[in-house]
Amino acid sequence: MISPGPMPLTVQDAEALLKDFICNDVISPISEEENAKIQQALLLLTHESDYQMLGICADSMAQALTTLKQYLKALEYSINVEDNPLEPLEGAVYLKFNGRNQTFYLSSYLDKYRGVLISFQSTEEDGINGVYGHFPLDLFA
Repeated sequence: MISPGPMPLTVQDAEALLKDFICNDVISPISEEENAKIQQALLLLTHESDYQMLGICADSMAQALTTLKQYLKALEYSINVEDNPLEPLEGAVYLKFNGRNQTFYLSSYLDKYRGVLISFQSTEEDGINGVYGHFPLDLFA
């Protein structure tokens, strides 16, 4: 007997799965299977929302930019990060990407959190609106 493949996620399933990442101080190691489920949930909410904002808390500007490129590619943004030069910063940084107007903001970051916050935005009142994370920096590596 052939077992059926995994059932596709619903929006409610995706939101429930991602809520486990809200306000986590530390990102626990996740398995490849969990990684795939998180990716699937993020992609579903990306397609169901109008735009997203990403906040990346990283140990360096290089790490933040690498993470941003990986997430933008996975979330199907066609923006070239190199076309938007940023002033170099040393040490830990916070890199924000606004998907609505496709702009970037970079600042020094002194807090302990590391990872990616994703804010899903919809223009409709009953659309997908919510902030999830911190997700692993290498989720889409």
